Amino acid sequence: MRPAPAAQLRPALVAAALAIGPGPAMAQLRVDITEGVAAPMPIAVPAFPASAPADTPAGETAALGRQVAQIVENNLRGSGLFRPVASTGFPLVLMPQVTNPGFLQWRATNAQALVTGFVTANADGTLTIGCYLYDILAETELARQGFTVQPAGWRRAAHKCSDLVYSRLTGEEPYFDSRVVYVSETGPRTRRVKRLAIMDQDGANHRFLTSGQNLVLMPRFSPTQQTITYMSFEGDRPRVWLYDLGSGRQRPVGNFATMSFAPRFAPDGQRLLFSVTGGGGSNIVLHDIATGTNRRLTSGSAIDTSPSFSPDGQRIVFESDRGGRQQLYVMNADGSGVERITFGDGQAASPVWSPRGDLIAFTRIQGGRFRIAIIRPDGTGERVLTDGWQDENPSWSPNGRVIMFSRQERGGRSTLHAVDLTGRAERLVPTPLEASDPAWGPLLP
Repeated sequence: MRPAPAAQLRPALVAAALAIGPGPAMAQLRVDITEGVAAPMPIAVPAFPASAPADTPAGETAALGRQVAQIVENNLRGSGLFRPVASTGFPLVLMPQVTNPGFLQWRATNAQALVTGFVTANADGTLTIGCYLYDILAETELARQGFTVQPAGWRRAAHKCSDLVYSRLTGEEPYFDSRVVYVSETGPRTRRVKRLAIMDQDGANHRFLTSGQNLVLMPRFSPTQQTITYMSFEGDRPRVWLYDLGSGRQRPVGNFATMSFAPRFAPDGQRLLFSVTGGGGSNIVLHDIATGTNRRLTSGSAIDTSPSFSPDGQRIVFESDRGGRQQLYVMNADGSGVERITFGDGQAASPVWSPRGDLIAFTRIQGGRFRIAIIRPDGTGERVLTDGWQDENPSWSPNGRVIMFSRQERGGRSTLHAVDLTGRAERLVPTPLEASDPAWGPLLP
């Protein structure tokens, strides 16, 4: 996907309208999310018109315009920061209104911001999807961008449009144009079939990566997007594997005599952290992928596991029962300077450092319940975000503002959910089958 230069846009009216560049600087419409948002911003997202009717491999352009707007609306609503207003009574948006909206009419919808755009089928078989953001009250354009894509990439253009709106109105980094890898589950609890699966962050473009012949657990994305690490029981030998998304090739990591598990990439994508069992416990190992060399970072008979690097690569958070029960600890990248950061009743497990570096998400276990919580790296400011019966395995969005996790209901069904940092905006992430252990990947290039 690439931004569309003006010369590529058709017809000529569209080419002139979407010269890529900043909009007027006079408007100040903005969502302040420093302390969370009690009242989401009302925003209007009407169907994107087609510059001309045309059939494409992805569908008719007018239908695509409606679908693009729906994806943008769903993304913004799911963030918890925006409230898309009902489309009943929307002004009709034709191509001239894309660049010259009737602000008086849009004011009557009680929306503060307007997202509109268009869909154009180009002569070379590509699509151009334009995206505009307006401040309705100030009657100004805030942002605009166009994306020229192959027909199969129209959904990514919709996510890119969502990211443009989100970033412009919040000042935060985007996260909608990203993917999630997770464990898809079927079958009875005593004979569970678990397969690796990958999808867009909203559940679309779903596909399976493994057949289910071997049990798989704990998938994690590489920072480069091209590789996944996970644990597999292939050959009845539980150990860490790598999966190349481009070729589909899989290979085991290391040659340990005992079980290796709970892998996670270092920020450079060239090393892996994982646990290796031995002596009645498990220790954390740093593995260099290119050379195959290992460095043990912890020692002793405790169960040290679930390591996760800070985004700057300087520190590692992990869980350990060295104090008698599972709690979270932080150490330097070389294994020195270990400090405990969780205390009080209950246990703490499955920590993961935020991409922003300011928080650690983890599973808080108390009274038989599992809930998603966050804490600062120095052990202060702990907050519980969810109230499910068994919520676990948190994973951060690329911008560090949303957490995806798995939830097992009391009836046994396992699903994926996402929650924002306020704990107020929670949504179900659709999957075709039961699902667990999500890993949110970085923004797509």
